[in-house]
Amino acid sequence: MNVLTDNFSTFVDGFLGTVELTVYASVLALVLGFLMASFRVAPVGSLRVFGTVWVTVLRNTPLTLLFFAVLLGLPRFGLVLPFKVFAVLALGCYTSAFICEALRSGINTVPRGQGEAARTLGMTFGQTLGLVVLPQAFRSVIPPVGSTLIALAKNSAIAGAFSVTELLGTYRTLSELGYNIVWTFVWIAVGYLIITLAISALFNAMERKWGVAR
Repeated sequence: MNVLTDNFSTFVDGFLGTVELTVYASVLALVLGFLMASFRVAPVGSLRVFGTVWVTVLRNTPLTLLFFAVLLGLPRFGLVLPFKVFAVLALGCYTSAFICEALRSGINTVPRGQGEAARTLGMTFGQTLGLVVLPQAFRSVIPPVGSTLIALAKNSAIAGAFSVTELLGTYRTLSELGYNIVWTFVWIAVGYLIITLAISALFNAMERKWGVAR
């Protein structure tokens, strides 16, 4: 226990850093994922192409490579921001591709006739998507979206390699101080477990309230 008690503030800083990264990146991923899912089912061909390219490129790019591209590449083009902001951008954009596909799969579960009926009533594409299709699709995508955000929380560990304060990065500080590395990783694992269980509990509650009954 001395590994935890002697360095409690260090663990707390890392834990809060991971929570902050997870929250901000999740919001960005959900917004971009919703936007790209809308593009992928839009009647405009250029939007469908843009959404398809976005998903294809990001889903097939290693996250570490994306971190290098964002944190080291963007400053070369004059965009200089705190590393934490760059980390949120990398995590959020990467995860948005998976959120997009989860939402699109949910959209595809809604009977096509409902969209056609909405258009017959004079609704625009945006109204049909927002008022008819997405409310029904949302109920079926709660579990996969929750799993994707849990993966995002664990992927945030990569940010520690780029001087961003997060939970996994605490092992370097404690290792330099001579603490047992095994117990350091045990407490780091406990921290990640708390975060992922909290996300899981949130989405389980959402599924019980709004999920599709089976």
